[in-house]
Amino acid sequence: MSVRMAVPREVAPGERRVALVPDVVRALTKAGHSVAVGTGAGDEAGYPDAQYAAAGAQLVEAPKALYGAAQLVLKVQPPTVEECGWMPEGTVVVGLLNPSRNLDRVAKLRDARLTAFALDLLPRITRAQGMDVLSSQATVAGYRATLIGAELSPKFLPMLTTAAGTIRPAKVLVLGAGVAGLMAIATAKRLGAVVEGYDVRRAAGEQVRSLGAKFLELAINAEGTGGYARELTDAEKQQEAEMVASAVADADIVITTAAIPGRRAPVLVRDAMVARMRPRSVIVDLAAETGGNCELTKPGETVVAHEVTVAGPLNLPSQLAFHASQMYAKNLQSFLALLVGPDGTLVSTYADEILAASLLVAGGTVRHAPTAKLLAGGT
Repeated sequence: MSVRMAVPREVAPGERRVALVPDVVRALTKAGHSVAVGTGAGDEAGYPDAQYAAAGAQLVEAPKALYGAAQLVLKVQPPTVEECGWMPEGTVVVGLLNPSRNLDRVAKLRDARLTAFALDLLPRITRAQGMDVLSSQATVAGYRATLIGAELSPKFLPMLTTAAGTIRPAKVLVLGAGVAGLMAIATAKRLGAVVEGYDVRRAAGEQVRSLGAKFLELAINAEGTGGYARELTDAEKQQEAEMVASAVADADIVITTAAIPGRRAPVLVRDAMVARMRPRSVIVDLAAETGGNCELTKPGETVVAHEVTVAGPLNLPSQLAFHASQMYAKNLQSFLALLVGPDGTLVSTYADEILAASLLVAGGTVRHAPTAKLLAGGT
């Protein structure tokens, strides 16, 4: 038995990634599965059609035909309302569905009686590490954010000793020491900068120091569940703001990465803090898509305020689409090991805790309770 899988070309503006790369397609076809790939699906990521054909994929030009013949659709971005309409009832969709910001598409998935797994709902447990797309894509984003900061800054990052004198290294401050923050720290260190990192989770201090950066200490422990930080109290926020303000004022490049799942990003850098920074300093706000960690961030834009450059880039993993797609595809391959049973067919029950946690829609019902509440008009 085998599963008919489809990999469409992504249609979201600016999205260059592809859900499966040829190496993973080859592994799936060798296992007996049928993989259809939309023509040009991997072009922008650096994977031409010829590589997919050589890996055993069938190339399909018409998107409607591609969706209509599939049992399992593998995507990066959520399917559009139109794409949902092309899939027969019971089709399984897997991707980064971001349900709280795509309620219209969740409703369409429900009404079309499709089954959808949102990889952004995967539990943060040891068994799920190999399929953790949020971590793999955050790694890409953290790396790219540091390069953006270096590009926008008028300073060298490393210390240089030249005939014209010694140039002091730039100071880089990273706020938030999750996966993206740690990669930003590591990249800034590799480029020779003096790096400081901050996170409200005390446990992050050891990781920051292990990368050769200084960890900003604050007598707060905001360790939450699932590896995320809990929201701070008002008194804790005031303590945090005072320490962060001093560190921000002293930095040449500030990279912010703080996020709270399903909620607006916390504002860490206020207008008054930006005003204290040196002219031509840079802020790169990785939380721009969820409102931004900086009060002055404009999502998708680079602006100048108080003579400081504030960048709010969106979908950074797409800017390094070759390796971002490679990592994403490997995550998907691990997830498929649960979704496809030993007999080579899609499992019909989702008792496994990973499948149960990531199941968004099935049988005409929204299975993820917070999303169902939002659709019902709750908050």
